[in-house]
Amino acid sequence: MRKSLLFIVSVFFFWGFVAASNDILIPVFKEKLQLLQWQSQMIAFAFYVAYTVGSLSYVAISKLRGRDLVASWGYGKSLAVGLFISAAGTLLFIPAANNASFPLLLMGLIVVGIGFSLQQTVANPLAISLGSPETGSQRLSMAGGINNLGTTLGPLLLSFAIFGQAGTGAAPTLDIAAVKIPYLILGACFVFFGMLFWRMDLGKPEEAILDESSNTLPTESIFKAPQVWMGMIAIFLYVGVEVSTASNLPEYLKMYHDIKLDQMAPYISLFWASLMIGRWTAASGALGAKGSQRALLRWALPMVAFGLFMLINMLGGYDVTQFIPFIGAVLVLIVADLLVKGNPVKQLFLYASLGIVATLVGMYAEGPVAIYSFIAVGLFCSTLWPCIFTLAIAGMGTRTSQVSNALIMMIMGGGFVSVFQGWLSSDELMGIRGSYWVGVVCFAYLAFYAYRMRLVLQKRGIVLEEAASSGH
Repeated sequence: MRKSLLFIVSVFFFWGFVAASNDILIPVFKEKLQLLQWQSQMIAFAFYVAYTVGSLSYVAISKLRGRDLVASWGYGKSLAVGLFISAAGTLLFIPAANNASFPLLLMGLIVVGIGFSLQQTVANPLAISLGSPETGSQRLSMAGGINNLGTTLGPLLLSFAIFGQAGTGAAPTLDIAAVKIPYLILGACFVFFGMLFWRMDLGKPEEAILDESSNTLPTESIFKAPQVWMGMIAIFLYVGVEVSTASNLPEYLKMYHDIKLDQMAPYISLFWASLMIGRWTAASGALGAKGSQRALLRWALPMVAFGLFMLINMLGGYDVTQFIPFIGAVLVLIVADLLVKGNPVKQLFLYASLGIVATLVGMYAEGPVAIYSFIAVGLFCSTLWPCIFTLAIAGMGTRTSQVSNALIMMIMGGGFVSVFQGWLSSDELMGIRGSYWVGVVCFAYLAFYAYRMRLVLQKRGIVLEEAASSGH
């Protein structure tokens, strides 16, 4: 059982690696091909919309077959098929990198994302099912931590492949053809793990004939619940503000702080590591520790996560001393976690409010304070997914799985919001700094959703005490 879980959480690393690496691909292809900012954001658009395309495709195929696709194949073979699809997508990086072809790059990311969509459909419930139900959320939290390790390493390894070792003193060269190397290695890993999962008997979900009453597509009945349709908008905007803040960050660093392309990797890495810091902070309340031990973990775990980021970047040859002041933002997060006490309504409202503050400070401050404020957005995004998810499915009973599928499809917000902010960032409109008003609007809606759900749940007599600490 432990061996199976170890293999399964490896795919969470892959998801994080590719998602965060996109933030290096965006400025690299923008500079090489002289793209507009919104055009470069099509990288994020293609990857995140692929999740929705994949989800809808699998539902449609299951509908045509009259039975659930995963239930027919079983967890192991379904996970293997998803990995093989993603491996096929990495092959497109060969001609994309060799010819600096933007369309081929986008096509490769779409195919990889479609494979990830099937992997997500399988791996999340499978990680929960491998053991007792009482510890399911802890296993998913562990998998989320592996995902964040991928998001921390991805930008650094891709930057190393393109520019070489940092801190050597040599003049960096932009070798866009080298982009294919880490993705081909990743593709080989996809094939290797796919072959392992193909041979594994991991069981299968309960089979059900798909008719009008069991169709996993969202139906009108669930849309009548405000918590659902408002929750779908919340997921769309949450993923949107998280992804767009990071994917537009390189352009901001270049224009306002004159940071060179080959030096951006640690900043991107810290943004994604900040999600790990936030999730480890929230996880301290779910480890079963009590009293002074729990209080110690609440302060120690986020510092350990930050230390891991520092160590990884130091080994990558970067000057990590410049990031020490970011500890101040981490301390703000710890205090916020103490105040909300795991309540999803309070956490969503407070963290969204802090997200607004961090974004505004980033827009109007100068120097390192502005940079660290934008990066701190990752801290306050870190646990919004489980908060929104918890509120949206509360009291939905047998309709929970349909609500869950509807929410997952809204991951496409990461693509749409990124492109929209990129379009606004042109000098003729708002500029890159002014474009971050998009993030303020997203966070404002999330705070409103928390306030609205407090009233809705109170009216229905539903009491929620604690949100899970894993991420998407």
